Amino acid sequence: MSLVKELYEPYVLPARARISTNPVMRTLVDPAISPALLERFFIQYHSFGVYMTEPVEGWIRRAGQRCLMQGLDSLGKGLLAHAKQEAGHHLMMIDDVRRLVHRWNIRYPPMLVVERLLAQHPTDAMRAYRQLHEETIAGELAAGQIAIEFEIKNLSMVLGPHLLSNVARVLGRETLEGLGFLKEHVQIDVGQTATNARMMEELLRLMPENARTLAELGAEALDIYLRFLGDCLHSAEAAMWTSGSNEEAVA
Repeated sequence: MSLVKELYEPYVLPARARISTNPVMRTLVDPAISPALLERFFIQYHSFGVYMTEPVEGWIRRAGQRCLMQGLDSLGKGLLAHAKQEAGHHLMMIDDVRRLVHRWNIRYPPMLVVERLLAQHPTDAMRAYRQLHEETIAGELAAGQIAIEFEIKNLSMVLGPHLLSNVARVLGRETLEGLGFLKEHVQIDVGQTATNARMMEELLRLMPENARTLAELGAEALDIYLRFLGDCLHSAEAAMWTSGSNEEAVA
């Protein structure tokens, strides 16, 4: 049995289980969801997501540098290599916002403005997500960044395909063209999850006494991200309620 399964997963599995039972997740993958609401959710997700994604390269790079300083050479080098792969991903989200807003404005009133969407104030969950990364990297267990990445990539692998399938079902496959960030991450996260799993095994071999702490970091990251997705859905619902947007407004 791997060290991840033996020492780490028992403490993180309850958080992983909440992915499938969370009411927000169940709404998003429900074929009966309002098409306008699903589309508006993705506009919010990508708009808010820039705040969540822009610092990722720097977080991973700084965690790698801290690991090198602490003598964890292999893990440090692995994180530095991974940081390069994350460069500029927030720009993909901005491109998706523009495509999704263009599609929305053709079909629904009132007109959405990309710059206003990108300038929205972060929610508490968004700020908590950044704080978790910053505190982890600055703390004694900077390698905990690996656990955070491991769980967020796993979330992408578990939830991403279901979201994309529901988009194709509810909105049509052409809408997938506006979801470049999500599509790419579902594809590339297979390899990155395997890499993160190897790094987690090495990390647990070096410091098995920290297995529970690492799992708690991963679980907290998952819980915060689920709150973030809830914020995106609730914001979409509120925006539609105040604007009166619905399927009947389609031209």
